[in-house]
Amino acid sequence: MSSSPLKLALFDLDHTLLPIDSDYAWGQFTTRIGWTDAVEFARRNDEFFAHYQAGTLNVHDYVRFAIDAVRRQGPEKAAEAHQQFMREVIEPVITESALALLRRHQAAGDTVIIITATNEFVTRPIARALGVSELIAVQLQRDAQGWFTGEIDGIPSMREGKVLRMEQWLAARQLDWSQVESTFYSDSTNDVPLLEKVNHPVATNPDERLRALAQSRAWPILDLFTKTT
Repeated sequence: MSSSPLKLALFDLDHTLLPIDSDYAWGQFTTRIGWTDAVEFARRNDEFFAHYQAGTLNVHDYVRFAIDAVRRQGPEKAAEAHQQFMREVIEPVITESALALLRRHQAAGDTVIIITATNEFVTRPIARALGVSELIAVQLQRDAQGWFTGEIDGIPSMREGKVLRMEQWLAARQLDWSQVESTFYSDSTNDVPLLEKVNHPVATNPDERLRALAQSRAWPILDLFTKTT
């Protein structure tokens, strides 16, 4: 008798499980605590965010920009700041509806994975706060001392890169797509490549373009909450 396939429940993070963009919010937070120039950082952050929404972001340029303040502050100050960020910015916006969805999949025995285009420094504590141990995020290259260089390590988990990173995850477990039953929740057209790859795509708090695409393809649409920046 053949065993049933591994069930995967994949989740984008920003505007899917969280009503905010954690990367953008981290940038605003670093300005608030005096790590970045308010006017210049906001200008560049807004510019990158617009490119992300349009699907034209150069992720390598963005990560260099986004991680620069963290890299300059060093590990101890960065960790302290992130704890403050979690308390003041992230924890207050974690919703019961998002937690209930995660717990439902976990209770069913599904393997729950957060797969995000935001870097690992910002997102790993968020994944822990959501009760999710498996995180696929943009990995950050480290120097000989173990600290961030500002460059990306490996394939960035963005657009088609999310499919490739998932395939790496599967291959590491001697699996491929044919051996799993997969569901993916996302809000963004940036994630169409992975939405098209899984067995069960779910447009979650979708932007206008993804909502229209989901309607045209009869994909389920789930609105967990109202999105904010």
